[in-house]
Amino acid sequence: MVLEVSATVAAGLFSGAAIYINLVEHPARMQCGTDLALKEFAPSYRRATIMQVALAIVGLLTGTAAWLKGGSIWSLVGGVTLIAVVPFTLLFILPTNHKLLEPSLDDDSELASRLLVRWGRLHAIRSILGLISFLIFAWISSR
Repeated sequence: MVLEVSATVAAGLFSGAAIYINLVEHPARMQCGTDLALKEFAPSYRRATIMQVALAIVGLLTGTAAWLKGGSIWSLVGGVTLIAVVPFTLLFILPTNHKLLEPSLDDDSELASRLLVRWGRLHAIRSILGLISFLIFAWISSR
């Protein structure tokens, strides 16, 4: 039970933070203009990476441990769904991140604006994966 609760908390914190970024932080950043959005992106990205990777790992490990200790296969599914954000990020979001962090990128260009919009759309997929994981763990906990 402790493992499932830990997995649920990790997935809940991950999805809550990811959804907050998509619904609040990124739109606010974009509203300030492309040049300021780019300046804010770098420190926000570095801080969020540390937190969200740690939460994804905790969710995977505790979900897997719960399953190995005789829990539902859904504990493993919830953990794998949460950790899926890592390869998704590496394959699809990281190339956009690198372009956004490129020092030669014109802060107020159309390219910068398009990259920020693309980043928001890609990040929404991370939010959805986190939410699915959280709902799986919440469902397991409620049974």
